[in-house]
Amino acid sequence: MKDKIEAYLSEISTATANTNEDLEKFRLRFISRKGVLAGLFDEFKSVPNEQKREMGSLLNVLKQNAQTKFKELVDALEAQNANDQAADIDVTLPSREDVGSMHPLSQVKNRIIQIFERQGFNVAEGPEIEDDFHNFTALNFPENHPAREMQDTYFIEKNPDTLLRTHTSNVQIRLMEHGQPPFRSIMPGRVYRNEAISARAHCFFNQVEGLYVDKNVSFKDLKQTLYHFAQEMFGKGTQIRFRPSYFPFTEPSAEIDISCFICGGNGCKICKNTGWVEIGGSGMVDPNVLEACGIDSKEYSGFAFGMGIERITMLKYQIDDIRLFSENDLRFLKQF
Repeated sequence: MKDKIEAYLSEISTATANTNEDLEKFRLRFISRKGVLAGLFDEFKSVPNEQKREMGSLLNVLKQNAQTKFKELVDALEAQNANDQAADIDVTLPSREDVGSMHPLSQVKNRIIQIFERQGFNVAEGPEIEDDFHNFTALNFPENHPAREMQDTYFIEKNPDTLLRTHTSNVQIRLMEHGQPPFRSIMPGRVYRNEAISARAHCFFNQVEGLYVDKNVSFKDLKQTLYHFAQEMFGKGTQIRFRPSYFPFTEPSAEIDISCFICGGNGCKICKNTGWVEIGGSGMVDPNVLEACGIDSKEYSGFAFGMGIERITMLKYQIDDIRLFSENDLRFLKQF
């Protein structure tokens, strides 16, 4: 048995592997369950007791040498393959033209920011993990409002409540809480709501809100601001209308509609044959919201608005499934 082990040790020391097939032959011969090592360990069982210590030590040396040699052969073959591949690369060839591009949501968000910056708005940001006061209480939400329930909002902790913000209105509160009017800002960012995911809804989406607070701000200022936005975003000739609505943080409140830029107001599947498409909500800032932030509602007034960036992007590019924005499918993204 000793002679066999010494012969195998010599064979292992001189072994080479120039191909994957050579490597596999070495593995099968020495390391596999049916290789020579396995056979020698079976044979070891019948070795006389006085020889077991010497034979066992030699077997362990053989096993260790086989495993070490196999690893050396693997590393050497990988290095050889890498060198061969590098030799095949022509560094003088031009680079691939398959370059990245900006995500459609980023394109539309940047365009929205650009339009409002031209009207004197700056960009403000705030935390996505928020407390109850900045997300609900300061925005005039009553204690029993449905948005405060678990089925509508993602809560991280309760008592005190910590949650994923449901709108970027929390940034409005933080602006007014720590500053003095006038304020003229937009707040883009991601928000979260506990909704079933479908082609028209998602549990997270991007939103942009706007806030303007100063002396003598009126609904007329709100209408003109959003009219200019609609003209710039959707094209000249786009009309805008306001439908009465309700939001806890604005009074009066209104839904924002634009004339359908696809059919020119004549009726199509995009506008459901009404000639109008909803893009967001708006209204005059409720005096309770101003007072909660330490602003005198008798001296100052303001307006606020909000719209989903996905909503604007879907309308602009006629995309019919909101899930496409977060699936990272290159076939979709390359269109933009």
